[in-house]
Amino acid sequence: MEFRHLGRSGLVISEIAYGNWITHGSQVEEDAALACVRAALDAGITTFDTADVYAGTRAEAVMGRALAGERREGLEIFTKVFWPTGPGRNDRGLSRKHIMESINGSLKRLQTDYVDLYQAHRYDYATPLEETMTAFADVVRSGKALYIGVSEWKASEIRAAKALADELRIPLVSSQPQYSMLWRVIEAEVIPTSEELGLGQIVWSPIAQGILTGKYLPGAPLPAGSRATDENSGANFIRDYVGDRDLLEAVQRLKPVAESVDLSMAQLAVAWVLQNPNVSAAIIGASRPEQVAENVKAAGVKLPADVLKQIDEILAAHIERDPARTVSPANRP
Repeated sequence: MEFRHLGRSGLVISEIAYGNWITHGSQVEEDAALACVRAALDAGITTFDTADVYAGTRAEAVMGRALAGERREGLEIFTKVFWPTGPGRNDRGLSRKHIMESINGSLKRLQTDYVDLYQAHRYDYATPLEETMTAFADVVRSGKALYIGVSEWKASEIRAAKALADELRIPLVSSQPQYSMLWRVIEAEVIPTSEELGLGQIVWSPIAQGILTGKYLPGAPLPAGSRATDENSGANFIRDYVGDRDLLEAVQRLKPVAESVDLSMAQLAVAWVLQNPNVSAAIIGASRPEQVAENVKAAGVKLPADVLKQIDEILAAHIERDPARTVSPANRP
């Protein structure tokens, strides 16, 4: 495993992070989830990402049980707040009330006294940013979180939050956006702003929900048990992808490119996002331990310039770059 600083902070994290967005507590049984976390630990992953909303709070609880007994100082545990976690009007958003109640719930489920990174899962247009950042400052000062981050925020929103964070003297250090060979909307604005302000990216969906593994073949039935066939595991994220024959054909043309550098297609996709110097970590998920073992092999890989050029040429017609889509309608938890 290779390690990187999270932005310009002093926090060092594994460049492959393990996330349990749509697996733990919903898609896979707990024994399999625990085996995946064990595989991640065995592979040298120290950074684990979750959120209170995943599987209706169950994912945090599974993560807490999976990491119980591990040396806490040797782990970096990240979680998030924003989406509804209950039926009440205040069980959502980034109000002071919801943040303060949510951090306590997350810590209880994760079986820890603090999280290393507490992230705003989306921007809350119904709550003053000052209220949100002041609440985060109190979370940090109480020792319940060491660092603060955001997820799927626009460049202008990140800049405003960083100004308040500096004023409040709390460490806003990261952004967690979707990023892959196909989804590059952060490159035009979010990454330059983050580089300027000292934030690092912790990117999710580096293999585009499995599309970039090449397992979805043009004109063929969807693989049994795949994410695209499971309505409970994020199928809405990849419905447009699996219905685009031209895209699936283009992805198949990446196979010899991956073979030329002795990588699987999934490894190539994860390695690709790690070529960006502003990316601190790529989040992988898994429903089987062997998937973890495969994807971690992308750590430390340096892709030659000609390989990067071939990827761009093959996927050119299918790459989304519009920064206005930083928060797309599909970007649901």
